Amino acid sequence: MTLTQTTPSVGDVADDDLRSWLSDMLLIRRFEEAAEEASLRGLVPGGIHPAIGQEASAVGVARALRPDDIVTSTHRSHHHALAKGLDPAAAMAELFGKETGTIGGRGGSMHLADFDKGLWGANAIVGGGLGLAMGSALGAKLQGLPRVSAGYFGDGGANVGRVWEFVNLASVWKLPLIAICENNLYAVETPSATVTGGTSVADRAAGFGVASRQVDGQDVVAVYEATREAAEAARAGEGAQFIEVLTYRYRGHNAGEVVTYRTDDEVEQWRSSKDPIERFVAHLTDRGLLSSEQLTEIEKSVAETVDHAVTFAEESKWPDPSSAGENVSEWNVLGWSANGLIDNDGSKR
Repeated sequence: MTLTQTTPSVGDVADDDLRSWLSDMLLIRRFEEAAEEASLRGLVPGGIHPAIGQEASAVGVARALRPDDIVTSTHRSHHHALAKGLDPAAAMAELFGKETGTIGGRGGSMHLADFDKGLWGANAIVGGGLGLAMGSALGAKLQGLPRVSAGYFGDGGANVGRVWEFVNLASVWKLPLIAICENNLYAVETPSATVTGGTSVADRAAGFGVASRQVDGQDVVAVYEATREAAEAARAGEGAQFIEVLTYRYRGHNAGEVVTYRTDDEVEQWRSSKDPIERFVAHLTDRGLLSSEQLTEIEKSVAETVDHAVTFAEESKWPDPSSAGENVSEWNVLGWSANGLIDNDGSKR
């Protein structure tokens, strides 16, 4: 297991692209703040799980992947979805449950998806998204496609058996899978350190024979470099890769949660010394790649995008209840009914 640190530069990444990384992180931050406010106003059915503070984890990974690579997410999904290119207005409408949402308002916050963009879905089942990514990686290997799949799960998922079944199979079959543990230190309200054995999640993964890295998840450059290295190895046939991203969420587990399991001082320490956006602004400014005028323009553009997304969601129509059964895949061989197992022709078994 190796710990990836920030490099002085990002090599072959163009200056304009680096500024767009910042734009993406700011977009995620403002989108989530607006979504949280809407949730507290009762406009988002079921609420949301904000990832404010974890922007670098999403952008660093997405920018190191190819457009046709696959990403799967968790119940805390907005940052991954936006980083993968999900349209902010359609994403907000999906949170609101409106018909203009990415999947017609039928999935909501915990099931964002856009298969055309390689976002194969957020997943409310803890660790479930990694299984989707493993299946995608298996498909790519069987079809000979030069594609990798990145599957996110959290530190809570690191103590769920299915996660390690996926990692084990990906290791045995040498699949082009990047398993990403987004470790924000708390599994809902439980400090992960109190329930996770061993020295680190990355070290645990190394025991399955996969190349394993631990990275500063508040540093978008470090996340990018670790992911690019992992993607190159997986694409070259070297098998499954593992990244533990050390990050932090500023908000509670879900919008409106009364947080009693950590101190305000702890949150402030992370905000004041490890904020991913402020660190990257400083990084670009120090390199002469970002002026105050450019930062102001980026912030203005992001604010307009988010304002439009909220207005679009509010003004969009609710889906027609009669369309609820549309686009639901039929079983190829067998199906289930309220009365038991049935064949496709409707006859009971």
